[in-house]
Amino acid sequence: MTTTNTHGRVSGHDHGARLDDTFDFLNTAELENGFLVDHLETIDDAVRWFAERGLIHAEHLDATERDLARVRAVRAALRDVADAIVEARSPTATALDHVNRTIRSRAVTELVAGDDGVGVGHRHVGEPIDDALARIAEPFVEELASGHPERVRVCANDRCRWVFYDESRAGRRRWCDMSTCGNRAKAARHRARQRSAPGA
Repeated sequence: MTTTNTHGRVSGHDHGARLDDTFDFLNTAELENGFLVDHLETIDDAVRWFAERGLIHAEHLDATERDLARVRAVRAALRDVADAIVEARSPTATALDHVNRTIRSRAVTELVAGDDGVGVGHRHVGEPIDDALARIAEPFVEELASGHPERVRVCANDRCRWVFYDESRAGRRRWCDMSTCGNRAKAARHRARQRSAPGA
């Protein structure tokens, strides 16, 4: 499942990410019928994922398995923070440390001279993978700081657990998608009621 709305778009020219991109990143490790599937199985998968969203220039990038381990560690840390929001608990110290180190790797915005005056550019302060991870983490951190973190949700289907943003008017959405997980839950409740009915 891929989100399609544009909540939390980051302004600027510098490969900014949206909150939806952050959630899509978290959901690259997902449950399919209760079994964990990792869509970033190799470092090439991870680089391609970031490049498709304009968060990294894949050309001449010499990424390694160490980079893949870092991508997965940051994904797990962000997921722990999302779960902590939903469960009203504190994230682990390790998760907070990973996220904080990640957001410090963001490219620095600076003024640059142009042919017709002055413009805004950016300078990378770390490795390209670190910068891409910082861009992915940033919208989530901004949502926690000044948005509506209470609308960060995890699908109530234990065989899904998809992370999503609740844009419903009441703010009580429980399922990532009513047509899939929501309908399955309704069908399961219906079957349970039928089984418990007298004479069933």
